[in-house]
Amino acid sequence: MSDTKVIVDKLWNYCNILRDDGLSYGDYLEQLTYLLFLKMADEQHQLGLDRIVPEGSDWPSLLDKKGEALEAHYIAILNELGKGEDMLGVVFRKAQNRIQDPAKLERLIKDLIGDEQWMTLDADVKGDAYEGLLEKNAADTKSGAGQYFTPRALISAMVDVMQPGPDMRICDPACGTGGFFLAAFDHIVHEHPNLDPDQKRHLRSGLFTGWEIVDNTARLCAMNLLLHGIESPESDSPVHVDDALRADPGERFDMVLTNPPFGKKSSVTILNGEGKAERQSLTVVRDDFWASTSNKQLNFVQHVKTLLTIGGTAAVVVPDNVLFEGGAGETIRRRLLHECDVHTLLRLPTGIFYAQGVKANVLFFDRKPGSDTPWTRELWIYDLRTNQHFTLKTNPLRRADLDDFVGCYKPGQRAKREESERFHRFTYDELVARDKASLDIFWLRDESLEDTDNLPPPGVIAAEIVEDLEAALAEFTELSESLQGIGVDLED
Repeated sequence: MSDTKVIVDKLWNYCNILRDDGLSYGDYLEQLTYLLFLKMADEQHQLGLDRIVPEGSDWPSLLDKKGEALEAHYIAILNELGKGEDMLGVVFRKAQNRIQDPAKLERLIKDLIGDEQWMTLDADVKGDAYEGLLEKNAADTKSGAGQYFTPRALISAMVDVMQPGPDMRICDPACGTGGFFLAAFDHIVHEHPNLDPDQKRHLRSGLFTGWEIVDNTARLCAMNLLLHGIESPESDSPVHVDDALRADPGERFDMVLTNPPFGKKSSVTILNGEGKAERQSLTVVRDDFWASTSNKQLNFVQHVKTLLTIGGTAAVVVPDNVLFEGGAGETIRRRLLHECDVHTLLRLPTGIFYAQGVKANVLFFDRKPGSDTPWTRELWIYDLRTNQHFTLKTNPLRRADLDDFVGCYKPGQRAKREESERFHRFTYDELVARDKASLDIFWLRDESLEDTDNLPPPGVIAAEIVEDLEAALAEFTELSESLQGIGVDLED
């Protein structure tokens, strides 16, 4: 069996060849996903299992063709598949051929993928190879792919404190490429080595449910799950390609782990009476929401509350504006503090996301039954931002950087928490007495403002300045679009 490094090297070397033809990492990943699925489906059929892909549109039908005939047949296959709701349908939904050189397509099919027996490879080997491609794609920021990629160190720490179990149903309503699912899967396998047959079946199919609005990202998620041994090619897909905020799906889950997409407002571009394109904010109105707003992150917080069973628990990555925004934001925070146990807030450092200019946090809360008295007794805030300096390349966030937070959280023993320099407790009365019930709380001194000898390296300072500028620009752009949407001309 080839080891992981050999396979990864093969995949990468060929990716670089295709990039010379103008193919992005994302385009390459798409084609790899289509062909890997066809190959794995054929391997299953060779083992005597039911045929998943129709004869004539399957892997063997590609092997006896060359040149333009191969290219035409491949395009026909992509056009034919993708009509169902199973894994096949999700992987091939709106699929297109991006490889314009038939000779390179042939080499990809017959040499790179055809040489391996993918179904017999260990899930770690397949999964590590694919995960490496996903991370490289996220780092290719020109394509904007990074917005779907949550730092794996952060995912790992969130899963470790949430402690997912084998009998749960776990949801991610903005699942991206499936990072939370895979981390939860690995945690359950590691922490529960003696699963019974029913638990094993549930772990492989049924434990995870996700929504992803972007077709290409949903297909990468479906393939990522398959390569890690979750679900099978013929399974009903656990990934729904849809806007999660559209409606209450009716399903309820024991745990929600999610990093909703960045970008403050939900909007749509329309043509006005003069034929010019303009963006208008979309206010989401749902009976199960506490407040109607066009702020996407505030809507996701409300949506996550809806998705939870009574007693269910959530960990949600949210930008700073969710903590302090007035109007609907204040209403939602006050209702959340009253109706849920909002017990922990992790303030994240800058420089850890591929999407630049992001100041984010992780909000942890449990849904509770109706009550006249507030369920939140105290909120514990861990400040991992002040005097912390990370960059994606020179000083990336590592799992060890979150060890102190995980230790302070005390998973399964929250009653034994103790305050520390970075971990402080705030009572419900203190929180609701703050202006707009703001949870945007700091107490540590910023050493760089007081001691120039402790300044971070110039490269880190420059990266932080760029992040602040990009965050300010994003805010100004949203303000500009909002003003234009209500008929204000900024050029006057």
